[in-house]
Amino acid sequence: MASKTAEKPHGHSSIITRLFRGQVLSSDFFARHWLPVLICVLVVMVYITTKYTCQTNMEKIAALERRLEIVTNEKARERSAFMGRIRETSMQQMVDSLHLNLKVQSQPPYRIPK
Repeated sequence: MASKTAEKPHGHSSIITRLFRGQVLSSDFFARHWLPVLICVLVVMVYITTKYTCQTNMEKIAALERRLEIVTNEKARERSAFMGRIRETSMQQMVDSLHLNLKVQSQPPYRIPK
């Protein structure tokens, strides 16, 4: 009895088998298609560079936004302190112009214990 072994013709082997054997991505493939391979490598490198730059700039923007919030709060605090000083100065000038002989206390009021 003759055993029949089914052999696949060499020309019809699957792409996966050819890939594992090194028949698809061989040095001949890169020699024939050097320009598209070079373009693909450059596109991938540009993509990686752009993504890194974008992430770095987003971190800078977040840090600057935090700094802006801090500076805005400092500005509001300084403005309120300045406006308080201006009101006190204008009141003192008005009292002086009316010759009421009133002065701002330099010390807090003293309480006499009972």
